[in-house]
Parts: sequence; C-alpha cells; structure tokens
Amino acid sequence: MSIKTRLIVLNFLEFFIWGSWLISAGTYMATTLEFTGIQIGSIFATMGIVSLFMPAIVGVIADKWINAERLFAFNLLIMSGLFFWLTRITDFNTFYTAMFLISLVYMPTLALNNSISFHVLEKNDMDTVKHFPAIRVWGTIGFILAAWCVDFLGLKTSSSQFYITISAAILLAFYTLTLPQQKPVKAQIKSWSQRFGLDALVLFKQKNVTIFLIFSVLIGTMLQITNIWGVPFLDDFKPKYPESFAVRHSVFLMTLSQIAEVFFILTIPFFLKRFGIKKVVMMSALAWMLRFAFFGIGSPEGFGLLFLILSMIVYGMAFDFFFVSGSLYIDKVA
Repeated sequence: MSIKTRLIVLNFLEFFIWGSWLISAGTYMATTLEFTGIQIGSIFATMGIVSLFMPAIVGVIADKWINAERLFAFNLLIMSGLFFWLTRITDFNTFYTAMFLISLVYMPTLALNNSISFHVLEKNDMDTVKHFPAIRVWGTIGFILAAWCVDFLGLKTSSSQFYITISAAILLAFYTLTLPQQKPVKAQIKSWSQRFGLDALVLFKQKNVTIFLIFSVLIGTMLQITNIWGVPFLDDFKPKYPESFAVRHSVFLMTLSQIAEVFFILTIPFFLKRFGIKKVVMMSALAWMLRFAFFGIGSPEGFGLLFLILSMIVYGMAFDFFFVSGSLYIDKVA
C-alpha cells in the first residue's frame, strides 16, 4: 500500500468516527433521552470548550515525550471506552461528564491527524500543499458514509450508533501504530508561550484580523447550530409528513451539505484568483444567510424539498469559502 493510500485510510477513519455521531447524536438526546434544548446545546459546547486548550496541551506532549502516532492511538482507545460507557447513560449530568471527557481525548486527534499526515508526506519528500488536499477530502467522504450508515440502519434515535464509533476508533487506533513513527523533537527549543500558541495573540493588534476573528466566532456558532439542530429540525416535520423520505432519512439529507463541501473546495482556487479573499469571504457570509433562509422556508415535499436541498448545497460554499479561504488569509498575515 502506497504512503498516500495509507494516509487516505487514516483520514477516512478519523472523520468516519466523527460522522457516526456528530449530526445524529442530537436526535438521540432529544427523542430518546428527552434532554432539553439547553442541555443538548451544553453537551455539544464541550467540543468548543476543550478545543481552546487541549490541542495545545497534547501538542506539547507529542513534542516532548510521546510519539504522535502512539498518543493518537491512546486517545482513540480511551475514547472508545468512554463511548461504550455513554451507551449505558440516560441522565443528563453523567452524559455531560462522559461527553466532556470524550471531547478531551477526541478533539486533539484532529490536529494530530494533520500533524501525522504532514510528517509522513514530508518524510517521503511529498509536497503537503499538493498532496494533502486530495488526501483530506477522503475524510469528508468518511464522514458522509458514517452518517449514511447510521441513517439507513435506523440508528439515529438509538445509542447503538455509538457502537459504530467504537468499532471505527479501535480499528484506527491499531492501524495508526503501523504508520511511520513521529518521534518527539527534543532538540527544538520553544518557549512555553510558543508551545501553547500564545505568541499568535499578537495578531489581534491588526484591526482587520480582529474583525475577521470575531466573525469567525459568530460563524462557528452558526456551524454548530446546523450540526446540532439540523436533523432534529427535519424530524419535527414527522407529524405532518410521516412518510416523507426527507423525514425518514433526515441524516442522509443533511449529508448533502458535506457532499457540497467536496465540490466547492475544488472551486476555491478559481474564486480566490478571480475575486480575492475578501470577496470570497463575503460570498461565504451571503451563503450562510441563504443556508438558514432556505431551511426556514423549506419543507419535506414539493417545492419545499427543493429549498431544503438548496440549503444543503449553499452550505458547501458557506463552509469552504470561509474556513478554507480564512485559513489562507490568516496564514498570509501571520
């Protein structure tokens, strides 16, 4: 198996894990566990909270003491155990605790996945800019296929969806240990502020960057709204449209958003060259508005279904044109 193929498997499974619960767990919590909206929102907020500090902490550990691929595998095995515990929890307080711990060990693996991929590519004299996007897109495909598995197996209101997560996590943990080692770079001297990324705070001195980062927080909020409430919103049509495909397979319908991501990410070089980063980001803002507008006037049948599908399509532009173009902008000014 070629190095590129092995990294494709890594990225595919990493995001397959996320897709197996991210957009369907909200329905399970709302329908089966009967959690309130505030409770569900607070559970999903754990991902954002731990993302503020855990990737940096895990990065320090990988830099100083433990091979990145071993730390990656360790986190996944711990996570699989926590998800097994989650299948047996029905009360909010314990469920919240379990999800907080899951976020602590899973969210850093997203950064470790990139670090391992870049290391392996560079070790094999392969240009990361040229080769990584084609590898990373398989992560989105993995996310989509996992969500389809949950949907067509009828698991979106069941804790059984987490067994898919557990199986994929264990498989990826052991698979990762077969990849080339990424040992700690002990000779590299960094201050603690550099290790935790605090030196990046100097960017706030630039007005344009500050405005951009504020909008990033707001758009990140909108992203979480669609991740958490997209499927429950579609499920609310069930009393009026009980036999509608869009209601029975709401998770499948939501994954059209990720399919649109795959398409729009390929158009970014053209749009950036033609219009520039500022206009592309403005297109993203418009697309986010249309995302929710089409959702609001859509319904599971007739022209309403067309609006729901359009909402999924413009999501690809909303997500890619902001987060991908935005990362290029920050990289340029940093």
